[in-house]
Amino acid sequence: MPGIGRWPVPIPDSVTVSEHDGTVTAEGPKGKLDFGVDPCLSIQITPGQVAVTRRDESRKAKSLHGLTRKLIANMVQGVSSGFSRVLEVNGVGYRAEGAGDSITFTLGYSHPIIFQLPPGVQAKIERQTEITLEGIDKQLLGEVAAAIRRLRPPEPYKGKGIKYAEEHIRRKAGKTAAGGAQ
Repeated sequence: MPGIGRWPVPIPDSVTVSEHDGTVTAEGPKGKLDFGVDPCLSIQITPGQVAVTRRDESRKAKSLHGLTRKLIANMVQGVSSGFSRVLEVNGVGYRAEGAGDSITFTLGYSHPIIFQLPPGVQAKIERQTEITLEGIDKQLLGEVAAAIRRLRPPEPYKGKGIKYAEEHIRRKAGKTAAGGAQ
């Protein structure tokens, strides 16, 4: 999508966005997020929208323009409605159990794995095989989901492991029996 940096970021009524000394702050019903803007970009906040513009036409400014706009849009969406990511645990005997700010996984290893959630990310566990991660910071949420998936990535033969709910695992054919005894 070319030119994404030129699009203004709409601000819902429940969110306030401010800029001070190169730091953009978004505050809403779900919480507060900050982001440091590179000096080669400028931020204009008007009622109802935020615009990101380049101070010059340098290569660095062009490369950061769309990224900065999208990061601000993610901040606004995060503090207003939040983000969620769903993970599925597949495999016989594989399960997850939540206790406070940690998740205990049984993934076929000789020991259970205790995963500590960082501040800002909450987990809901349904049926011991479905984990819903929620938070206001999209980047942190994605990093936590990827770290949980790395505990036991899905294997291609039976699909056992932890996968994203929308992920499709390409299956491989297993071994076939030999032609017969001689």
